Amino acid sequence: MKSNLAKLSLLAGCFLLPGATQGFAQNNPTPAQVVVLDECEPASFNAALGPDFCKNVTLGAFTTLSDLFAKAAAGTPDPNWDFEPDVLHIKKGTPVLVVDQGGEPHTFTEVKHFGGGFIPELNSGEATVSECSGGFKNIAVARTRILQGSQLQVSGRPRKRRPSFHVLHPPLDAHDG
Repeated sequence: MKSNLAKLSLLAGCFLLPGATQGFAQNNPTPAQVVVLDECEPASFNAALGPDFCKNVTLGAFTTLSDLFAKAAAGTPDPNWDFEPDVLHIKKGTPVLVVDQGGEPHTFTEVKHFGGGFIPELNSGEATVSECSGGFKNIAVARTRILQGSQLQVSGRPRKRRPSFHVLHPPLDAHDG
């Protein structure tokens, strides 16, 4: 009798488990990915910003810190600093996974309106948005810091995000749909 009850329970579990995993998968959509790229040149960045700030992993494609600022001042942003894709259309509730494949830390901070990041010299004349004021000293910004080779998952309703060092390109705009 116990053997038949155990078999019946096991059989029922086999039928229930696929349905349970199907329901779980429907409630947990696959994350949308955003890739952060930059081409920081380690010697100039680390001399100015501290040891190991820039850990460039590219094969010979580098931008010095002075070139990055010079290009920004000239109104010709460095194309090697980028968040891909530039625009992201996702369904409400879809998590966004931001992966830093660049050589330096970045942030992915929620803002009310797009504008300048926390490094004024890279903002092409735009004022720093209030949510980014203070840079890493601002806990809301520091919480969204993504170190080289790491990732940040943003869950909940997607809103506009202000990637730092991305101020020279069209900012990423996450829309739900």
